[in-house]
Amino acid sequence: MADTIITSEASSNSSQLNPPSRTICRVCQKQFSQYTCPRCNTRYCSLPCYKSHSLRCTESFMRDNVMEEMQQLEPGDDTKQKMLDILKRFHSEEEAESMDDDNDGSAESALSEETIQKIMSGLEISFDDLSTEEKKHFQRAIASGELSKLIEPWEPWWLKPSAKTISLSRDGTQRVQPITKHEPDPSDLTYEFPPGPETALPPVNKLSSSEPSPLLAIHLVDILYSYCFTLRLYNGDWQSDPVDSATVVLTVSLALGQSGQPETVSEALSYCLEQTCSPAFRHMGGPQFGLGVIDDVASLLSLGGDGLICALCDLHRMLTAGLKEVKTEKVRNVKRTEMKAKLKSGERKVYFLICWVHEQPQEAWSSLADLVMAEKNATMGYMGNAKVSWKAQKKEDRKGKVIIEEVL
Repeated sequence: MADTIITSEASSNSSQLNPPSRTICRVCQKQFSQYTCPRCNTRYCSLPCYKSHSLRCTESFMRDNVMEEMQQLEPGDDTKQKMLDILKRFHSEEEAESMDDDNDGSAESALSEETIQKIMSGLEISFDDLSTEEKKHFQRAIASGELSKLIEPWEPWWLKPSAKTISLSRDGTQRVQPITKHEPDPSDLTYEFPPGPETALPPVNKLSSSEPSPLLAIHLVDILYSYCFTLRLYNGDWQSDPVDSATVVLTVSLALGQSGQPETVSEALSYCLEQTCSPAFRHMGGPQFGLGVIDDVASLLSLGGDGLICALCDLHRMLTAGLKEVKTEKVRNVKRTEMKAKLKSGERKVYFLICWVHEQPQEAWSSLADLVMAEKNATMGYMGNAKVSWKAQKKEDRKGKVIIEEVL
């Protein structure tokens, strides 16, 4: 009884909005308590009292209870979970640094006490919920790269050893099928690599009465680049925003976004690199980042037809998810209609490409990978010439070259 002090108010003033009694903080015993420790149920009034009531309890709570609560979030809350986790880790590291730098507690936190309480309670917060000062801190943390250090680096699935073991059945489907038929969940991160088709792939001649274009191999390079670029941009998590992810693909790909017909590997990669170096994506690293994406394309091609089919299926799911979200938007305008048409067209093109890849001989892909790497080496040579723009030099060198490069 001695540890808890209760103050009572007149019964005439009691109501649901005005409780009859309030508890004094059990730490400082000076202020009314406003919060309860979720681990030991100690009543406290402020963040300093919470920190000092029991360091062991605080650390245990941050390590066990918060992480457990985060893991129990619904699968649809993946994006919210990641941001909440980043904010908590950011605050925890900041708090540890503050304790080391200023033991008297005078160091200011980047997050207010109110915001920290919301985070620790598991409440959803957005950028708009932050104060002006907190927004400045948050933006500085992004600009300096502090927050990026808290994001777990993503390893592309095509670089994992398991990607070399991808093997589909003769009809293009996965060799192991689930007992219960259901739509694949693209947010299921238990997959080592994207699932292949669920149903048998039809012959190309059943999809079109005309012969496939001899430029499809070139278009494949263009489309693979846009896929790898988008996954790199979104740290592998295109599911967090299917519409924006699909928009990036359409922007970077000449074949999908502009209905273009690149006729050589050089032309296809030149367009992709120009988009990579555009103001919209320059922050990713410019030409050097683009050269890394070309390596990704070559790595995908080296996996052979089955690996390529899995990559194209992942891209097809992205475009399908983006189209589904665009269709649900209530506002109808020219931009939405245009986006819907491009996504539909891209969805059909990618599916046709999946079926086409399935029919090609395996040895074709190593030849195409060699062409891609040769183009990368040539581009690096252009970039090393400081006197002439690498873009202009590539355009000049393309003049007089054969229109179609035989790779199949």
